[in-house]
Amino acid sequence: MTVSPDLMEDASASSAMPVPSATRGGEQKRSVEQVALLLFITVPFLALVAAVPLAWGRGVSWLDLGLMVFMYFLACHGITIGFHRYFTHGSFKAKRPLRIALAVMGSLAVEGPLVRWVADHRKHHRFSDHEGDPHSPWRFGETVPALMKGLWWAHMGWLFDEEQTNQQKYAPDLIKDPAIRRISRDFVFWTVLSLAIPPLVGGLVTMSWWGAFTAFFWGSLVRVALLHHVTWSINSICHAMGKRPFRSRDRSGNVWWLAVLSCGESWHNLHHADPTSARHGVLRGQVDSSARLIRWFELAGWASDVRWPSGARIDARREGAGSNAA
Repeated sequence: MTVSPDLMEDASASSAMPVPSATRGGEQKRSVEQVALLLFITVPFLALVAAVPLAWGRGVSWLDLGLMVFMYFLACHGITIGFHRYFTHGSFKAKRPLRIALAVMGSLAVEGPLVRWVADHRKHHRFSDHEGDPHSPWRFGETVPALMKGLWWAHMGWLFDEEQTNQQKYAPDLIKDPAIRRISRDFVFWTVLSLAIPPLVGGLVTMSWWGAFTAFFWGSLVRVALLHHVTWSINSICHAMGKRPFRSRDRSGNVWWLAVLSCGESWHNLHHADPTSARHGVLRGQVDSSARLIRWFELAGWASDVRWPSGARIDARREGAGSNAA
């Protein structure tokens, strides 16, 4: 099992105790959700495509770039530290203010409601690259055409699947928390806020509508599109290529050129070999900004019981470690 024992115990116990109603998005996607999803994917992507020629024609300022970078890494770390390492895998314990802040930061990434995101990811680890995995690139087979189709599915095609992960089965612990349940239900509000912050700041700083527009283009649309595709690349690219120095029961690999933009998530092989580890980049030179921030949270007293990987634990998971020991 690749999900932490405590989380799986909660999931198993869900059938024995009642939990509040699930958060926004149940087990079936409605048509209006499909249309909204299509818009939130295509509009930022078109902005990303237009970004290069616009930048060439003086369509970007240092303020725009600053807003884009700040909002990108704020939301990215909300996903990597909050949604992923904390809420999904329990890599550390967080004091209540940090718990709420991470939930809000991750929601600003516009990647879906918190509880749905966590439920999908826990299910992914339960069946990683096997039948039942929501987004394995090996879903259709191993031939080149099948893999091309699978990469598309793992990258973004799975998002349009009408069947959704059972949230009460895979995330009952989050549903039972009123504050987290509320944040997840208010996903539309966090989306609007995320898109509104850059143009508001850009407009106030420049005192112009044009400054608000360019800030919205770069700090909202381009930023969301870039973060979406980096996140989805962990599902697709990092399960189809990359080095695999550690033993895992799937095809997760390390893709170095995604490390900075993914805030350390692309060291994906170690993550699947040791899912509850707070650090994914454990080898020399592997940049993992998410682990660095978790360390700072720990030093500040905001985080505790951090599951840092020990040298012995890392060595035990190296490819071939079992055969060498025998």
